[in-house]
Amino acid sequence: MKENVIAAKSEAFAKRIVKLSSFLTEKKREYDMSRQILRSGTSIGANVREAIYAQSRRDFISKMNIALKEAAETDYWLLLLLTGRFITQLQYNSLWSDCDEIIRLLVRIIETSKTNNS
Repeated sequence: MKENVIAAKSEAFAKRIVKLSSFLTEKKREYDMSRQILRSGTSIGANVREAIYAQSRRDFISKMNIALKEAAETDYWLLLLLTGRFITQLQYNSLWSDCDEIIRLLVRIIETSKTNNS
């Protein structure tokens, strides 16, 4: 079976977000944004996983769109964590790079799915 790139990348990203959330609560005593980024950052992979088992092409596109929205929200929380000085520029750059790659992949998948659905 061929590896599903978006599933693998979103799962790996979720694991990084879990570690970030632990860091934020344990070391920085930041709880609100930690919960928000944990929810949105892990939801990306959960929605991708749901899309893999979608009931229809329309359902697949819907789940991928939700994953894209969660990725965009995660991008927002990363920026707030950086500007609030809860994470370093280096931490931000690394996480943002992964998040941006996931966003670009999701956009391509959605566009391709819509084109193939026509």
